[in-house]
Amino acid sequence: MSDHERNGDTTHDARSTGADSANDRRRLDRRSLLRRGGAGAGLAALAACGGSSGNGAGPAVHTRQRVSWMLTSSFPSALDAMFGSAQLLARRLKEMSDGAFVVSVHQPGEYVPPFEVLDALQDGTVQVGHTASYYYKGKVEALAFDTCVPFGLAPRQQQAWLHQGGGRELIAEIYAQFGVLAFPGGNTGVQMGGWFRDPVESVADLKGLRMRIPGFGGDVMQALGVSVQNMPGGEIYTSLETARIDATEWVGPYDDEKLGFYKAVENYYFPGWWEPGPELTFMVDRARFEALPSAFRSMFEVAVREAAAHMQQVYDAQNPAALKRLVDAGVQVRPFTQDLMREARTATEDMLSSKAAADPTYARILEPWRAFRTRSNAWFRGAELAYANFAYPLD
Repeated sequence: MSDHERNGDTTHDARSTGADSANDRRRLDRRSLLRRGGAGAGLAALAACGGSSGNGAGPAVHTRQRVSWMLTSSFPSALDAMFGSAQLLARRLKEMSDGAFVVSVHQPGEYVPPFEVLDALQDGTVQVGHTASYYYKGKVEALAFDTCVPFGLAPRQQQAWLHQGGGRELIAEIYAQFGVLAFPGGNTGVQMGGWFRDPVESVADLKGLRMRIPGFGGDVMQALGVSVQNMPGGEIYTSLETARIDATEWVGPYDDEKLGFYKAVENYYFPGWWEPGPELTFMVDRARFEALPSAFRSMFEVAVREAAAHMQQVYDAQNPAALKRLVDAGVQVRPFTQDLMREARTATEDMLSSKAAADPTYARILEPWRAFRTRSNAWFRGAELAYANFAYPLD
């Protein structure tokens, strides 16, 4: 990690002077916000209140600490499953603490751009971020495992690996470099394969395609000939409508309908093999978290678990009806061909191995992750798959 990254500076020499100036202004705005003591003021302890104990033992001392934190999300409020999970976290903390632990929740762009959440934590702008770790794989490639990798773990497998399979401990070693703690922050479920202007029948149809797709999935698509682009959710529809891009992926029917992609293109593919079980992350300033009273730390961990579970429950409840509405509107729902998926999987496994060969940190995560995937797939291939094949027939 470079000195620029340690200091929260993500500018690059190749950027234009105008972009550098914009970033500098953004940092100054952040520092001004902190000096004003606004929502990002962090911890503030009230003076202890003394009073008579009534038993002759002298004054009883009660300390009531109040905490005011700022949370920035990478996702706009229109995407209520994601943004709503951050709001639920804040609401539960306020309720459990009787108003003593307050977190203000902000959309991307209010104080922090959508892909600079980790930087904002490092420079002290916010104390909490809700984002996807693979957005920051330019800092450390292995952060992709905290979210998902192509042909990786399905939602329950991803959560089992993080919570019970040693995944969080491995990811924590990476985040320690940034002074950040990471908490699993909600899963979308298996995603759709995205929206395409023209039908895609083979890998040959991907050549030269301009597609918005982030993370490791973008790396694989690039290896298959796609011209990969990245942009926040709020910019995708206009880019499709104006033919700046030919295809995009996002999440699934519930969010995709809200973003209006079906108004620009009609071919909707499945499955999203690059994101079979993506987990978002609540990132927390480690020093601020460890300075909290133990009761507040426990509240945060309980609230995070509820917020994470809430997110996937919303998607599982809302996606079926949203998909029906899209089909009724004329959307063509199509499966990726088996040949395309096989080629994509081969490219993925080759890329995983090459990344591990070049990066000891990557290798340290990949080996146990692959072992967990092998064991977990063997189990899910039994009772789970047998039931799914019977219960969810295509006819």
